[in-house]
Amino acid sequence: MDTIEKTRITANREIVRAFIDALFTKGDLAAVDEYLAEDFLDHDPPVGTDTGREGMRAAAALFRGAFPDWHSMPDFLVAEDDLVVEHFSAAGTQRGEIFGAPATGRTVTLRGINIFRVREGRIVERWGRLDELGLLRGLGLVQGPG
Repeated sequence: MDTIEKTRITANREIVRAFIDALFTKGDLAAVDEYLAEDFLDHDPPVGTDTGREGMRAAAALFRGAFPDWHSMPDFLVAEDDLVVEHFSAAGTQRGEIFGAPATGRTVTLRGINIFRVREGRIVERWGRLDELGLLRGLGLVQGPG
């Protein structure tokens, strides 16, 4: 791998890190316009949201409204070619309604894995899996086994 390729891969990783920090930790909805390509495609959008940029903006607004202190912490980021894999833990205290549930004051954690494709300095695709069941359990909306 040459120096130019290493530089591009490092830049892609930093683009994803900056996007996650701006949108999901700082709550800056303008990060959608700054980091996502016009034709961004989310292959696994959160339930009830669009597959494009507006879906990502809506998901971030939903979580920020319910969890004003929401913050996402990448456990690790791995970059190869134009892909960046993020394993993360995010947490916040529920102060507003989410999924029809009133504020509980509970602090919950959401874990997940995202794969982003970066092209020409912008995120163009996302695939992801979130522990939505764990989030719902943390909110007391579903019971665990036993």
